[in-house]
Amino acid sequence: MAIAKAERLMNLALCLLGTRRPLSKRELRESIEAYLEAGSDDSFSRMFERDKDDLRELGLVIETVENLDGEVGYLARRDSNRLPPITLDAEEAAALGLAAKVWQQARLAGAASGALQKLRAAGLPEDVDPYEAHGALEPRIPVHEAAFEPLMLACRDRRPVVFDYRKATAAHPGTRNVEPWALECWRGHWYLAGWDRDRGAERVFRLSRITGKVRSRGTPFTAPVPDVVTVRETVASWAGEVADRSALIRLRSGAGYPLRAKATAVRELGEGWDELEIPYGHGLDAWLVEFGPDVVVLEPAELRADVVDRLRAVAKD
Repeated sequence: MAIAKAERLMNLALCLLGTRRPLSKRELRESIEAYLEAGSDDSFSRMFERDKDDLRELGLVIETVENLDGEVGYLARRDSNRLPPITLDAEEAAALGLAAKVWQQARLAGAASGALQKLRAAGLPEDVDPYEAHGALEPRIPVHEAAFEPLMLACRDRRPVVFDYRKATAAHPGTRNVEPWALECWRGHWYLAGWDRDRGAERVFRLSRITGKVRSRGTPFTAPVPDVVTVRETVASWAGEVADRSALIRLRSGAGYPLRAKATAVRELGEGWDELEIPYGHGLDAWLVEFGPDVVVLEPAELRADVVDRLRAVAKD
């Protein structure tokens, strides 16, 4: 049925775009096979009106013209349905390609492909490939978490959500009631920023720690939503981007290159280990745990204790 309707809409659009004069409903019925197969005039009329409305909703400008005899005709002028050319510079095309790659890994792959096809039809030059990497290193933003799509839609529609969340220091997950603000990617991981209703404060949640399904709630938001810049600063702060101190760690040689890139000082210790001084902010303990036995925290003592607690919680699972 869907294929038959799509074919019917395409035939109607081609007829309206290809004519130089308005075509009456009678002429359109005689030109399109699906309309000829309509059981009655009333059935055809209802089908035609629905199709005409669908094409207009898709963006086709259809004019209704009455001739001297009082007969109503329809046409879609090409100049009224021609979009201006779309130009993208290298940076804009790269950003578009990166966004498309995010959706390609989620269930929105079809929508992403359709959007790019529309851009092509609207004048995006063929030699500009949004999927092509613009540089020696190709950025990647993986979307593997099942919670990504429902949370993205909840952020868009401003719908509160409920999900089970396991903190890195907890052996079992707990229920969170959240008003979602935005999703942000940081160091290859997705984070949700929002208002935690139970705690009455803003919180940031790492999607990989959400367990089970994300359930939506029909109640309205109770807290104001900050602007996007503030949300990004919140995620960066919680994920460890904002640092006001330094930490001293021991790192196995040949490992932990992201840590080495952040280091303000590096000293070789020998026997396969290096000593690094790195910025210390909220979330550093969670990041260090990801490197497992390749990292040993030397100081400060509270950071070392936090990392040990997280490792013990992981070992209990």
